[in-house]
Amino acid sequence: MSSTLVAAEVALAGSLSFALGAALQQHEAAGTTGSTLLGRLRLLVRRPLWLLGGLAILIGGVGHFMALGLGPLTVVQPVTVASLMFAVPIAAALHRRRPSRAELAAAGAVTAGLVAFVLVIPPTTTPPALTTFDILRFLPCAVLIALICHRLGQRSTPHGRAMLLAVASGVMYASAATLNRVLSNGAMHDLSRLFNWLTLLMPVVAAAALALLQSAYATGHFGVAYATVQIADPLTAVTIGALILHERLPSDPASLLGALGAGALVLAGTVALARISPAPEVAERPVPVPCPK
Repeated sequence: MSSTLVAAEVALAGSLSFALGAALQQHEAAGTTGSTLLGRLRLLVRRPLWLLGGLAILIGGVGHFMALGLGPLTVVQPVTVASLMFAVPIAAALHRRRPSRAELAAAGAVTAGLVAFVLVIPPTTTPPALTTFDILRFLPCAVLIALICHRLGQRSTPHGRAMLLAVASGVMYASAATLNRVLSNGAMHDLSRLFNWLTLLMPVVAAAALALLQSAYATGHFGVAYATVQIADPLTAVTIGALILHERLPSDPASLLGALGAGALVLAGTVALARISPAPEVAERPVPVPCPK
């Protein structure tokens, strides 16, 4: 079995674990009351299922790190879209409902697209490496795109702001994954390679991506934000992987057409899932206002 397929399988398992953890935590949060975020968090940390969800998310993150060490960025990042596909039946089961036919059809489209995409991507044999010049080629561009999207989002409608902030987040997540790809591949051979300046830079980029995504969610358009980041992240990762890490992409017309078709199927299924899947609502108690004397 090629390392690319192994990386895809590990990434898929990580996506399943992440989806399970997210679904468990969302389910527990939906029944939590509290006037502040800290108050809700104090209640949630006492719930075993919420803590189990956190453990599952941690395992999913480790799986993603391992997958980036085993296979190309052009495969691993698109496979992470599967987390939304897995979250649909898990969330439905936790809320004691059956997934709708539309949800199952969209999840099936994502599955078929991911399988086809992984099969047509040729294996990459060149170990990933980043020079300082390479980082200066893509990271400032990513930051500039994120800043432009953030600035335009401030002048846009809530719907447009959610989309623009999610694009910024996806670009930064892909940049963090690029750094992660080099770090994790090196760690697979020598753990001492983790001790360099990239290890300090990667969490900063990832934190910026997370902050942008939370800002996108705060607009109230969760479906738009989630679908957009699931599109922007893999598209950016594939571009960086091909141009900076020199990972191989399909070159013959048939394989290229197959990759484009598979990618379109994944994107269409992701957008459909984000639009039709009900988002869990978090019960929130309003802050008491003292009556005037």
